[in-house]
Amino acid sequence: MTTATFLFLGFLILQRLGELIIARRNTARLLADGAHEVGAGHYPVMVAMHAAWLAAILLLGWNEAVRPFWLILYVILQGFRIWILRTLGNRWTTRIIVTDAPLVSTGPFKFIPHPNYALVVAEIIVAPLVLGLWGVALVFTLLNALMLRHRIKVEDAAIRPGG
Repeated sequence: MTTATFLFLGFLILQRLGELIIARRNTARLLADGAHEVGAGHYPVMVAMHAAWLAAILLLGWNEAVRPFWLILYVILQGFRIWILRTLGNRWTTRIIVTDAPLVSTGPFKFIPHPNYALVVAEIIVAPLVLGLWGVALVFTLLNALMLRHRIKVEDAAIRPGG
């Protein structure tokens, strides 16, 4: 394993663990403030899919060299992630949590309806390609598309009148 590969894989792991910590904290706070969750039934399937995606990258990519073009693109995506997280603040979570507060319509939400999902789609493609794992990118892009098709329908029905 090269140093670059080790650093990339380590970053992926730490990033995903950090997101889970932030999401749990924000979810607990939102629920304590009177929000409610919808679509909880598909959440374990989504988590399993993302865990399998990460495991596939780790198992198949540990001995691969980092492709600079895809790494640069991945780094750019992290800027988009920061923009999304800063825009949502304490409302960012991995679950579908509905509050009485108005929908966020600033930052990236001004331009696209589901920027976090767009980011996840891009990451599921780009992260494996950093290590040349085209098959992982393809398989999990298809699985994620199926998941998002359901998830966005559930979320839109919950947060948008007539959604």
